[in-house]
Amino acid sequence: MAWKGKDDVGGLVRMREVQGKGRGVVAAQPLKAGQIVLTDSPILLYSAFPFAAAAGGANNYCSNCFRFISIQQSTTTTTSVIVGCPGCSCDFFFCSPKCQSIGMSSSSHTPWVCQSLCRLRPLLQHHPLDLQLQARFLIAAYNLSPSHFQTLLSLQGSSSVDDPNNNNSLFLHSLISSLSPPPPQLSAPIEFCPQLTAALLAKDKLNAFGLMEPFSEEKSGYRSVRAYGIYPRASFFNHDCLPNACRFDYLDHQSSTSTTTTDLIIRMIHDVPQGREICLSYFPVNLNYSDRQRRLRDDYGFACNCDRCEVEANWSDHEPMDDDDEEEDCDQDMLGEMESETESSGRGGLVKEDNNNDDDFPHAYFFLRYMCNRNNCWGTLAPLPPTPTPDHHSPTPTPSTVLECNVCGNFHVAPEE
Repeated sequence: MAWKGKDDVGGLVRMREVQGKGRGVVAAQPLKAGQIVLTDSPILLYSAFPFAAAAGGANNYCSNCFRFISIQQSTTTTTSVIVGCPGCSCDFFFCSPKCQSIGMSSSSHTPWVCQSLCRLRPLLQHHPLDLQLQARFLIAAYNLSPSHFQTLLSLQGSSSVDDPNNNNSLFLHSLISSLSPPPPQLSAPIEFCPQLTAALLAKDKLNAFGLMEPFSEEKSGYRSVRAYGIYPRASFFNHDCLPNACRFDYLDHQSSTSTTTTDLIIRMIHDVPQGREICLSYFPVNLNYSDRQRRLRDDYGFACNCDRCEVEANWSDHEPMDDDDEEEDCDQDMLGEMESETESSGRGGLVKEDNNNDDDFPHAYFFLRYMCNRNNCWGTLAPLPPTPTPDHHSPTPTPSTVLECNVCGNFHVAPEE
């Protein structure tokens, strides 16, 4: 099935069943490094901050687009106009009157959402953060249009009797049931029931993308999530610990042509042939084997058997799963050895990737070519989109030699092959 719609990019990718993984995304034609294969907009966004007003950071982001804003700076400059919600006293702010209008009319902060969050705040602010975020998600989900609500329900993820989230879903269902007026989606043929609430939470658990705070070296690379979003098409990309594509977002970029800064852009890291599955890494690629397996098991419910994990599993046969520090030191030593081996010739001294045998894609080549070397960043590098050639006799776009980091945003010149 090829994707159609506003983010169709000429049939570059299509969705199909992938053995052992369910639905996935494959290349519909040979793809080049830097090609954008998908631009996806969220059907919902919700804050990743707790309800408590004392929680620092929540007011630093627009309640609609989640762009970074500074309430203090806005009072002393005229370059930005920060506006609040006129209908509540819950400290919701917007980066501009236009964003306020969009949020309050049809998006993230409609009157029902505003009223619901204000009523839930005193009831949930002392509960665990996970429960508060689930409540935020459910409010955002029930605020969706009928078509977007059906899209959400069509995504992967189902609840089971043994799912520990079911206890939360029953509690949250009772809270939302008490809200007046009821959620806009409570109309036939949708039946508002505990099973629906549990199903929605399962969709969120498997499909939500975290939108991170800006990178800062002063925080040793640690970044909290500022918001979560459901991106329907992007959610079909499966995981690989050595991905061939990565995602970019530009929440804090000012655009003179569009206010849509919440889009996710999926860009190829290196060339792939037609029919190859396109995979993302669901977390930074520098994590060690034990941490990766634990994250995938706890957050997504599966174990990874990618080529990298098959190799690194043998390294850990005699190491306990919980010995994270020892294993991380091993990974750092490995990276240090690889860097010293190429120090005399620089990053360009690496062996060139064999595109005809990229099932054997070397770990060292990936880490040294496609991992950002900025202090505490650990982001993934992907080339900028290829430049269309003006020569009509050579329709192939010119590949870029500039790589962009999807975490810190720095640019790197690609090493010579």
